[in-house]
Amino acid sequence: MAAAHHVLLLGGSGKVAQLMTPMLLQRSWTVTSIIRNPEQIAGLQKLGENQSGKLNVLVRSLEDVKSDAQAKSIIDEVNPDYVVWSAGAGGKGAPERTWAIDRDAACHFIRASVATPSITKFVMISFITSRLEKAPWWTDEMWKEAKEVNLKRLERYYQAKVAADQVLYEESKKRAADFAAICLRPGALTLEPVGKVMLGRTPVTSGTSSRASVAYLTALLLENSKVKSCWLDMLDGEEEAETAVKRCVDEGVDCIEGEPYYH
Repeated sequence: MAAAHHVLLLGGSGKVAQLMTPMLLQRSWTVTSIIRNPEQIAGLQKLGENQSGKLNVLVRSLEDVKSDAQAKSIIDEVNPDYVVWSAGAGGKGAPERTWAIDRDAACHFIRASVATPSITKFVMISFITSRLEKAPWWTDEMWKEAKEVNLKRLERYYQAKVAADQVLYEESKKRAADFAAICLRPGALTLEPVGKVMLGRTPVTSGTSSRASVAYLTALLLENSKVKSCWLDMLDGEEEAETAVKRCVDEGVDCIEGEPYYH
């Protein structure tokens, strides 16, 4: 029987996280879901009904996490071995919320997770063009279009995610072999059900990604005992999710190549 794991799910009330929660519970894992609004507790607890795993719901404000120590106190309270970041300001509220959640709180939880030896996997849900430089397998035209979207339409969100993705890569180097820092990077999120995917070095920079497929891929990556630190770009595609994850893990696919800090 596979080992039972405990997943700390940050941003538990988000659409991807709510789709992911039953997928993790079906594996007989424990999930502790962090949410901001206590009014959402009852709805989230329904996700844990008739499941083989146990669901805990904790009300904490990620926006109020202002230090690595505060993030570490939540981690110590929960005592997970896997952490998933599926949180974000979603462009809501003051611009400062994007910095506070998508960049600062994310970085605090990354550092606190790396500093916790019992945590062995951290999955960051990012987005496909969250990068500083062009991926070598993309065309100049593709990257030019992606940059225009990032810098004009997504400016603050893009800058916050780029910063957090870099911190995840650099911090993970402190742990090396016993820690997998996985950055899953979908395109435009949709409400379609789990479907076939394009995972790894996608030949295009834009397209749709089913939220349910993002959730399912996260569960598969957490479940895979051989997965190592990597960036995986993801769009809807033609490959079964299970096959795609096995291929990427077995081949050591990593989409971070091209970033100035990659080594």
